[in-house]
Amino acid sequence: MKNDPYKKAGVDIQAGNDLVDKIKKDVASTFDKNVLGGIGSFSGFYSLPKGFKNPVLVACTDGVGTKVALAQKNSSLATIGQDLVAMCVNDMVTSGAHPLFFLDYFASSKLNVAETATVIKGIAKACKKTNCSLIGGETAEMPNHYIGKNFDLAGFSVGIVEKKLIIDSSKVRKNNIIVGIESSGAHSNGYSLINKLIKESKLSKSEKMKLIKLALKPTHLYTNVILDLVKKVKVKSIANITGGGLTENIPRSIPNTLSSEIYLNNWKMPALFSTLQKLGKIQMIDMLRIFNCGIGMTLVIEPKDLDTTMKVLSKHKFKGFMIGKVVNKSPSEITFL
Repeated sequence: MKNDPYKKAGVDIQAGNDLVDKIKKDVASTFDKNVLGGIGSFSGFYSLPKGFKNPVLVACTDGVGTKVALAQKNSSLATIGQDLVAMCVNDMVTSGAHPLFFLDYFASSKLNVAETATVIKGIAKACKKTNCSLIGGETAEMPNHYIGKNFDLAGFSVGIVEKKLIIDSSKVRKNNIIVGIESSGAHSNGYSLINKLIKESKLSKSEKMKLIKLALKPTHLYTNVILDLVKKVKVKSIANITGGGLTENIPRSIPNTLSSEIYLNNWKMPALFSTLQKLGKIQMIDMLRIFNCGIGMTLVIEPKDLDTTMKVLSKHKFKGFMIGKVVNKSPSEITFL
């Protein structure tokens, strides 16, 4: 439309329509038999699965933070959608819940159809990996609100779990052990610091690109391995190691009547983190509070279940480490040894 006043104000409705055309097949490919309707409705509809006696719905929302800026600057947007899905469903699976459906929110100053389609296709791909239907989303074009080509990304997911099978910390006991599952990298936390360190570093171009490549590895999706594991092992509690690192997240999976000991020598901190630590001259106590340091998720189990747990992790191509144990209450919620 010539002389479109809304387009002159910075909002291109046709670009939004073009985006829908580019992504609709990918989005539809995530649908399972419980999805009612298709793209274009005012709401997404999902029929509750059968087979639950006392179903409980579990909801999560999260974002990717400033990892988006690093990915955009380095033309590496294909996997940022997996980061978004992982940030939500990894939180969800700590309760033993299976994700049902997902919605995304994409906001920018000016809609770049190609970039946005790449991101949403990545979201759809990750949803398929976790058996989660992408049933809706919002693309907002907000000129003069976001700066330049910047955009923001958020996700919302709903899952389901049988009430009696909800995993919490109520069954955690002294001498239970803590198993750490490897992370792929920094996942989606600590990127304001990572971006600062990369920008200020005096690394060579090749060294800097190597660091950026490590920093942009997509967040692991833990849904399938955890849902398989809880069928074989009595998992007492689970922590997703996100903002706050090991220091703040492991205590969330331990009752406040107990504490935890973590043995730092039981796994090797990956090169990404040792490089960041060196660049920023960061104390280890701060590394543990900011980053996952190579451990993306922790499980509390009984010692007798360690072998089975490791076999299940290996089956799903994850490395696991016995990184600590539950101990009597101490002045500190968590002690690193």
